[in-house]
Parts: sequence; structure tokens; C-alpha cells
Amino acid sequence: MNFIEKRINLFDLPMDPLSMEETLLSCEQIIESRSGPKQHMVVNAAKVVKCKNDPWLKKSVIQSDLINIDGQSVVWAARLLGFSVPERVAGIDLMMRLIEKAQDKKWPVYFLGAKSNVLEMMIKSLKRRYPELKIAGFDHGYFNSEEEIVKNISRSGAKILFVGMPTPKKEIFVEKNLKKLNVPFCMGVGGSFDVIAGIVQRAPVWIQKLGLEWFYRLIQEPRRLFMRYAVTNTIFISYVLLEWFKVKKRQLMRK
Repeated sequence: MNFIEKRINLFDLPMDPLSMEETLLSCEQIIESRSGPKQHMVVNAAKVVKCKNDPWLKKSVIQSDLINIDGQSVVWAARLLGFSVPERVAGIDLMMRLIEKAQDKKWPVYFLGAKSNVLEMMIKSLKRRYPELKIAGFDHGYFNSEEEIVKNISRSGAKILFVGMPTPKKEIFVEKNLKKLNVPFCMGVGGSFDVIAGIVQRAPVWIQKLGLEWFYRLIQEPRRLFMRYAVTNTIFISYVLLEWFKVKKRQLMRK
């Protein structure tokens, strides 16, 4: 499957409107093709907004090889604007499916990010759930020498690198070091390490399906997240409306 043929452009960003199964197949093709290191990216409303004012982050999205739509709000916006998007592909869901596949395929994986104690808890959890998973290595996200970390990863023989850092740190780290990392598939997974470690509770599936996972997080951390979500969501809605008016204008001009 050539997923690039399905690629769309939305909010001046490329996106691959794939299902989870199509994404997994694409990941497997990337990992086993030996065509050189590739960067995976997910796009949600917050990242769309940040890309408008962060040229380096926008560059890292544009240059990525596989770009999933993570945020449900972006899925809804794409459909409203006339694009066919089968489903949301959440980064943490894809990560867990890839870990399961890595165990089956004997792909070594490397984990980079989070605090040391969180990382250790996550590794213990993964070893219990996936006893035959080959872990090529792991490092916390508060390193002093980026060069040394890149060398460690490059020498590890990993087939997949999961980077658990915040945006835009993880995207820029991977984009900047992609060739030197020498890992076929590099994926930023944000706060997924905290969820797997059991530090952060994820929203129930029914809330995820309603597209309200962000609201569930807001209830958990209202002081830290209220202003962030209020500002980001308002700006994103304005972007959607602007794009919608552009679409309607083009339709009227064709008549």
C-alpha cells in the first residue's frame, strides 16, 4: 500500500488519513524496507495551532514520512471540509500495537523520555505484558549530552525508537538527528510513557470515542490545562471556520 497517495493538505500541513490497520501496514513496510530512517508524526489541534507560530515544528511535520491524525477534532474538521478520514489514530494506541508487533517480529525497540522513575516503571510494566519484547535500550528525557544519547541509540540496533517528550521537543529532536539515529522508524509519543507506567489515567474508551479525551484530562488537571485548552481550542475553531469559508467561496466561484 502506498499511503502517500492518500495524503491530504489541511491547515497548510500534510496528513495521511489512514485507519489503524493501514497505518500498521505502512509502519511494517517502513521498518522492513531498509530504506533509511523515517520519522512518524501525529497531528492534533494543539499541534496545528503551534505550527502556525513555530516554523521548526512545522518543518518537522512537513518533512515527516508518515503523519497520522491523532486529535478527534482534526478528524471532524477534515470531514467537515470534505476530506475522507476513516478514524482517529491515537499515538498511544499505535505505540501499543507496534510494541505488540515488535514482540512478534523480534524488532528491538528503544525508549527515550520521561523522568527516570517513570521510565523504569514503564519498562517493568512492558516486560510483564510483553515478556519476549526485545528492548534495545532506554534513557530518560533529562539528558545533558544530546550527542551521547544519539550515539547510544545509533549503536543499539533498535528498529523502533519511541520518544516520550513534549511538543515541540520530541519532533525537533527526531527531525534534527534522524539520519544519525540510524533507526528505521522513529515516533514521538508525548506523555504515553506516563500512561503506560500508571502515573496518568487515560480516559475511558467511550469518552475517547466521543472526542472528549481532552476534557477528561482537563478535569484531572484543571489549573494546569484550563487556559491552554481554552486558548488552543478557540484558535483551532477559528482556523476551521476560516477554511470552511474558503471551501464555500471556491464552490460558489465554480457555479
